Amino acid sequence: MIPYTFGFDTDSQYRKSQWGAAMSLMDRVSGRLWLPCSAARSRRTTPVTADIPRAATHERRPTGGFTLVELLVVIAIVATLIGMLLPAVQSAREAARRMACQNNLRQLCLAVQNHESTKRYFPPSAAAVAEAGKSPWSGQALILPYLEGDSLFKRIDFTKPYSDQANKDLFPPNGVAAQRVDTFVCPSEPNARAVLDPATQLPKYFPLNYGLNTGAYFVYDPATQTAGNGAFTPFTRLKPGTFTDGLSKTLALSEVKAFTPRCQDVSTMPTKAPDSPAAIAGLMGPNWSADGGHTEWVCGRTLHIGFTTTFPPNTVVPYDKDGKTYDVDISSTREGVVPAATTYAAVTSRSHHAGGVNSAFMDASVRMIQSDIDPTTWRALGSRAGGEPVAVPD
Repeated sequence: MIPYTFGFDTDSQYRKSQWGAAMSLMDRVSGRLWLPCSAARSRRTTPVTADIPRAATHERRPTGGFTLVELLVVIAIVATLIGMLLPAVQSAREAARRMACQNNLRQLCLAVQNHESTKRYFPPSAAAVAEAGKSPWSGQALILPYLEGDSLFKRIDFTKPYSDQANKDLFPPNGVAAQRVDTFVCPSEPNARAVLDPATQLPKYFPLNYGLNTGAYFVYDPATQTAGNGAFTPFTRLKPGTFTDGLSKTLALSEVKAFTPRCQDVSTMPTKAPDSPAAIAGLMGPNWSADGGHTEWVCGRTLHIGFTTTFPPNTVVPYDKDGKTYDVDISSTREGVVPAATTYAAVTSRSHHAGGVNSAFMDASVRMIQSDIDPTTWRALGSRAGGEPVAVPD
């Protein structure tokens, strides 16, 4: 195409004219560079675009994408929505875990009642089946055959210790003690893992999250064969008639944390319960473990399968060791270890749920007990025959 010059012979005349100025403006807008008119007439060629980038020679077309600002706005809106929804999702999940925890407690209490209906007494917190002090079965273990759906555990021979080879052969390689029982584990427990055998690195024990109420502080005296005032006592068969406070007003089980720091077989434990959690630190002895409490659901000792009402739920019992502060449990000589030694224990009920602990009563009712419950009320709920006028918290 040859540009028209409208009668002008030279390029300068063409450029000076109004028509030339208009055409020049149109050429610049369209991004096209025209040859001089004389060259166009002589060479009869098309406009040259060699000095203009390729992209500039094409007409711009509107695109369907987002601008950077629009993308940033969308990202900000999505981030805000996620920030608003995430707490709600987490809250819903925790509510579901709390309900599942309460259901576990209810199932355990129903198994306790089924045990009583069958044998006419409640299971003891510890049951000796061999010489004194050797592998006493826990009360939780004794109710396994009465848990719905746990037919496998009906094969356990409770006339022999859990360490006996016959019971080990049922659940190789380390026996029933290494088995996880889902009903014993709170869904919110972050340490739901087996204790490994140091020699073989195979599972040896499994923890639990629901402890039996073994009293306020005094647990058991083998010399007189007397026990504490809890709902479950070592080597003793309690019947419903001994619960003069009423089954609905006596704590059966409450939450505990797995792998609790603990000190056991302390010889300096006083016969009267300490008034303050801070007093416990002065009683700690050499038999210390940073994670040895509530790790063996089969072992019928309070440090592993129980709690006492010495302190209210979730009370921090501080103990400083090696530059770290631990929240501890403590016990004198464990149940049955020494034939003439009395057992005292301060083993606190603790939970991974915020604000309190899930607790079950002997009538199988389950409630969340707040951490700020009055200590006197908490101890009264822990006694089966104290005669205290106490109202069960809603």
